[in-house]
Amino acid sequence: MRAQTGTIHWIGADGLLHLAACVGQFPPPVMEAIRVIPLGKGLAGLAAQRGTCVTVCNLQTDDSGQARPAARATGMEGAITAPCIAPDGRVVGVIGVANAQARTFTDAEQASLLEHGRSLAARRAGGAA
Repeated sequence: MRAQTGTIHWIGADGLLHLAACVGQFPPPVMEAIRVIPLGKGLAGLAAQRGTCVTVCNLQTDDSGQARPAARATGMEGAITAPCIAPDGRVVGVIGVANAQARTFTDAEQASLLEHGRSLAARRAGGAA
């Protein structure tokens, strides 16, 4: 997806999304904001709550209310998050990527990220982290 940043969050026992891995440069205020995310808040929280992909063409100009204010501080524009759905159908986490340029993610790209999320969830359920 030609992404410059990426994150994986897992839902903890507290019901919140906890950052497990990230790739790319995140300013300190953004790192603080993404360490723990409530379900339903921001792109990752919405993907976990809805059980489907959440996309934004341009974080810098988006006024949909889906992205948290700290998202603009990343400098990224196009962003997508997808739930990590375990084999039993539970959402156990979220995978997300962002691009430096504005973009609309295709249905095929959304399906691909959903499949990556399912694969990560299955590996996690099987004991692999």
